[in-house]
Amino acid sequence: MIEPHAPAPPGAPPPWAGPARLPVRPDTGRFLVLACVFVCAACGLVYELELVALASYLTGDSVTQASVVLSVMVFAMGIGSLAAKRLRRHAAVAFGALEALLALVGGCSAMALYAVFAWTGDWGGVWASGPRWLLVAFSLAIGLLIGAEVPLLMDLIQRIRRQDAGGAVADLFAADYVGALVGGLAFPFLLLPLLGQLTGAMLTGAVNAIAGGALVLGLFRRDLTHRARWLLLVANLAVLGVLATATVLVDDFERAAREAVYGKDVRVALQTGAREIALTGGTDGRPLDLYVDGRLRVSGRDEDRYHEALVHPAMDGPHARVLVLGGGDGLAVREVLRHPGVRRVDVVALDSAVVDLARRDPALSRLNDHAYGDARVHVSTADPFRRLRGPAPVPSYDVVIADLPAPGITASTKLYSEEFYGLVRRVLAPGGRLVVHAGPVSARPHVFWTVEATLRAAGLRTTPYRVEGRDSGSGDGRTAGASRAPRDWGFVLAARTARPVLGLDPRGPRPATLTQRSLRAEQRAAEATRIGGLAASTLVHPRY
Repeated sequence: MIEPHAPAPPGAPPPWAGPARLPVRPDTGRFLVLACVFVCAACGLVYELELVALASYLTGDSVTQASVVLSVMVFAMGIGSLAAKRLRRHAAVAFGALEALLALVGGCSAMALYAVFAWTGDWGGVWASGPRWLLVAFSLAIGLLIGAEVPLLMDLIQRIRRQDAGGAVADLFAADYVGALVGGLAFPFLLLPLLGQLTGAMLTGAVNAIAGGALVLGLFRRDLTHRARWLLLVANLAVLGVLATATVLVDDFERAAREAVYGKDVRVALQTGAREIALTGGTDGRPLDLYVDGRLRVSGRDEDRYHEALVHPAMDGPHARVLVLGGGDGLAVREVLRHPGVRRVDVVALDSAVVDLARRDPALSRLNDHAYGDARVHVSTADPFRRLRGPAPVPSYDVVIADLPAPGITASTKLYSEEFYGLVRRVLAPGGRLVVHAGPVSARPHVFWTVEATLRAAGLRTTPYRVEGRDSGSGDGRTAGASRAPRDWGFVLAARTARPVLGLDPRGPRPATLTQRSLRAEQRAAEATRIGGLAASTLVHPRY
């Protein structure tokens, strides 16, 4: 007989881990616990993906954001598992409290991150900036709470029916991994397209709270004191109330946040998958601005300086057939069509929604001179890399204009790779020219000269140049608006055989913002910033 204060024999469960008093049969109770593991795992993975997606949307650097979120979460899950050892004496009530807190933190994380982004500025600064650390804080908090789940669930399932530890772990992990699969598929194919990031995260939090609360208050209620039952019930109802209120107010919140990001003059706001497109101004004499994913892509204040500098030097030579990569706004096409002798313009746009706006919005179509109404213009929506690599024969072009997002955005990095420029080189006619928008020279000279080095590595001869904007510009180097960086745009003109001479077609139109003399001065200004010895960027080793 074991004395009351004698140590338990090896392998015996501690006194607080005795059989649970269940209202159902043990097999049913075990199934319910595993079902809760399945649901909680699905919710946990949705929280992870939602943080990665939102941070990538706000910064454009998906590789960095995914690495930060996932590594911090995995680390925190380990710490959470260790910390949960102290909660095993009260596994049921601890699990219920953890799930309520996880539902609140995970469900509100997207709204909190977007609010900080909208009302404090962009995320392009140093890692000490508030939004970046808030991302780390949410990743850490959610990881801690997810990590604490498994030890507590292990205790609960063992209290239903004792079995060997290996078998119990196998059952829990099987339910956990299958739930993660469902959550991982539900996020991109169901939650994101149908509900959006904010509402999707809050709905996930509500499901999480209901699953955790129902398991503890329903299956293990006899293990709880009267006070604990009421506290858990009130906590779960409060969490559901907060999430429901936020869901009801999400449209008002998005409008207020959109005004904080874009200003109060928002005329059009579209959500296409994970991308947000907004138009401001363009009426009553106000300049038109086009934003994509919170970044100003077109500013009516000085878009002419950018597009004239991008297009006209490349058109100083044969230009019967022109390929425009990107440029869905139609503004580069407008400049191309000003040149006599253009017979065909093929546009490979990144986003059909931008092309649709360029065709139908009165202000934007007026700004691009209704370029898409010209019979010589043929538009397709595709990934330029896949389009150029496709099996169908691609005709030779006299001019290729790469009007693409700056290479600092992860999604566009492959479009600034040696492999991509090799594909472009194949479609250039023998005397053809390629022009590339390579980001701001003064703010990001390393990136600019890496683009130039990558073009040379692809077998092209290059002539770099830059133009200044009228005002200080945004961080991606193409856009207008307030920024910490001086405003300029960097370009690289390239050809297959000889180094192209920077000039303007004497038989072509006279650009309003460019002259032969100013171009030569801008070429010298760009060359003065040259950084030598840079390696080319490739698909397997991106260097931006």
